[in-house]
Amino acid sequence: MTLAAAITQKFSPPPPPPDRGAAGNRGGAASRGCGVSNQSVIALVPIYEERLKQGQTEAVSVTKVWGLTNEEYPTFWFFVPYKKSTIDSIEFVLKDESSKPSQTLYRTIVTIPEVPGIISIPLSANTPPLQVDKMYHWFLKIKVICNPQQPVEQEYVEGWVQRANLNPKLVDSLKQATPQQRVNLYAQNGIWYDALTTLAELRLSKPEDSTLAVEWINLLKSVDLESLAKQPLIKCCQANAK
Repeated sequence: MTLAAAITQKFSPPPPPPDRGAAGNRGGAASRGCGVSNQSVIALVPIYEERLKQGQTEAVSVTKVWGLTNEEYPTFWFFVPYKKSTIDSIEFVLKDESSKPSQTLYRTIVTIPEVPGIISIPLSANTPPLQVDKMYHWFLKIKVICNPQQPVEQEYVEGWVQRANLNPKLVDSLKQATPQQRVNLYAQNGIWYDALTTLAELRLSKPEDSTLAVEWINLLKSVDLESLAKQPLIKCCQANAK
């Protein structure tokens, strides 16, 4: 693959779920001074801003935080801007909202990263695999010690993951592709979580590769997360299932 090919490649977002499905919070609002450049935790997931009708005349604004995966056990990525000394705890939760009441499929306390940066949280193979076409609701909750004289503050982000039903032609192409080609196939076909994870793992294995660095910038830029492109990828975090 040429550098030019990497520069032009970007994520092609699929249509989001209809109505109010997948409403969430990607994060990114300014914090009270704990994080890097006063940033808060951010989930590396596409967002969709939509106006939905409410009644005959009114409309409400809904932010959808949602992406597709082809994996039974996908990996989730988050920017954590806090120093280790200011983090009290990190918790990740995955829920099946289709059952009534909603069912918690996975809950884990995450190892606190040594330095600020982008961390990954893989879904444990001890949990039920994601089912095709089903929506799952995830949460990342971080308790932060901004001021030792004040109570611990909790920040959280939430969004959704849906396992896609890939067409046979794409499945065959993915089987024959190199990891870098798979990034492009996933991105072109709107499979966000797998495009991000495959490219992030490539960057961790080849941190000096300039082509991968450009692809990383463009992938994040295509979902308005280019501000995170220079943040370090942290080889973290072990999850301890509860």
